[in-house]
Amino acid sequence: MKTLLLTILLLGLVAVLQAQDAPSDYQEDVSGTWYPKAFVDNSTMSNKRPKRVFPVTVTALEGGDLEAKIIFWRKGQCHEFKVLMKTTDEPGKYTASKGKKTVYVQELPVRNHYIFYCEGQSHGGSFGMGKLMGRDPEDNPEAMEEFKKFVQLKGLRQENIFMPELRDHCEPESD
Repeated sequence: MKTLLLTILLLGLVAVLQAQDAPSDYQEDVSGTWYPKAFVDNSTMSNKRPKRVFPVTVTALEGGDLEAKIIFWRKGQCHEFKVLMKTTDEPGKYTASKGKKTVYVQELPVRNHYIFYCEGQSHGGSFGMGKLMGRDPEDNPEAMEEFKKFVQLKGLRQENIFMPELRDHCEPESD
């Protein structure tokens, strides 16, 4: 009986130590390729919104930070930049741009869909922008409904939801 109790305690201790050493499931879930499906912002400047978008690659870094590689199209050219999102004490909340922006990564109840929401200050005013992201490029009506609920919860306007053209990779158009 003592041997059985000792074995159970030992197995429990090993399980706890392994859980502490393993990276969080949350990080593993957000690492990888994401396909932007819909956007929302609190802007009235619809001419500044992207017309086409590309997959985003998120990498989990040591210490819980995330790095997002974003490709965008501007003035007939592809541009790539990386955003470092530093972890905070709050799960799913990160800071970016030297603490000037806050990024929230929220899992949706629809499998393989998240919302990436960024807010901060820009040009003397505050802004908020959200992206519905999925593991695959296919449209998902359930995920879109959840995104609309999120938009309403954030006090953003449904009319500001837009869906740019999703392209697999970025290459200049030929004339």
